[in-house]
Amino acid sequence: MGGAVKDIASKSELDNLRQSGAPIALHFWASWCDASKQMDQVFSHLATDFPRSHFFRVEAEEHPEISEAYSVSAVPFFVFFKDGKAVDTLEGADPSSLANKVGKIAGSSTSAEPAAPASLGLAAGPTILETVKENAKATVKDRAQPAPTTENLNDRLEKLTNSHPVMLFMKGTPEEPRCGFSRQVVGVLREENVDFGSFDILSDNEVREGLKKFSNWPTFPQLYCNGELLGGSDIVLEMQKSGELRQVLSEKGKQSLEDRLKTLINSEKVMLFMKGSPDEPKCGYSSKVVKALRDENVNFGSFDILSDEEVRQGIKSFSNWPTFPQLYYKGELVGGCDIIMELSNSGDLGATLSE
Repeated sequence: MGGAVKDIASKSELDNLRQSGAPIALHFWASWCDASKQMDQVFSHLATDFPRSHFFRVEAEEHPEISEAYSVSAVPFFVFFKDGKAVDTLEGADPSSLANKVGKIAGSSTSAEPAAPASLGLAAGPTILETVKENAKATVKDRAQPAPTTENLNDRLEKLTNSHPVMLFMKGTPEEPRCGFSRQVVGVLREENVDFGSFDILSDNEVREGLKKFSNWPTFPQLYCNGELLGGSDIVLEMQKSGELRQVLSEKGKQSLEDRLKTLINSEKVMLFMKGSPDEPKCGYSSKVVKALRDENVNFGSFDILSDEEVRQGIKSFSNWPTFPQLYYKGELVGGCDIIMELSNSGDLGATLSE
């Protein structure tokens, strides 16, 4: 296996590999995480430097049973095995520490590979190491900015989980799921003819990580009904088979349309009801407003009114505003495209949304 990094497909496969007693380095990673991708390059170089050791990868959220077994809550994350036992771990993008920990398990094995000196991180290659270091600097810079308090984040998560009677936090969108488990749950909800909202957790890492603690549920997708967590893909599939899912979701009608609209409007301090998403607007007016907000560096939430006809028609009457997009600030309507562009051209948009 020398020099190769192989993907693990199941916990049973990993358990069988551990029984060999050979030194093993295991990388828990995620395709959406830049630090994971960079450390994966370091990992691959180390696999070449230590051909008698075994190097494996696990996509953390695709294999929750493995991630939960080793208490993985963030990526990149590494677990090191010796004689079939987990002897060390490493969290975060630290190439030098990774190289040293690999060297320890390899150097202390019967393969008689040399232990890694502290400088072994250079084996990963200067270009890769510089990239990782720059990423670490960016992370430090980001942390220096004022961050939302846990209380504020929890308020936001509570609003999001209540933004639709049935709310799915998933990878991707219902039209383009980005993992098999999300695709399964979307399929189940559509089979049951359930009207549901969704949030792409790949688009917002703060929500992604915060929701794991908020719900005490480490993986995605997560399905909520009237603000209460039902569970992930396994539970949803079991509930469908037993017929319990349809019964539970029938309770969704208890929330009135007006209450639902109020929850949506107040789900973010600045909230845009638009056609499409900020990254893929589906009309020129929505695209203009998104650009104006981004030019002012305004953080805002959004709702695609094309995805929900009930909201689309209901909010016209609710706001007494017949067209889209519609922009709200602290629960109050600011206006549509024309008003937003006037505020932007006069230089008043930023001030209006920060009063």
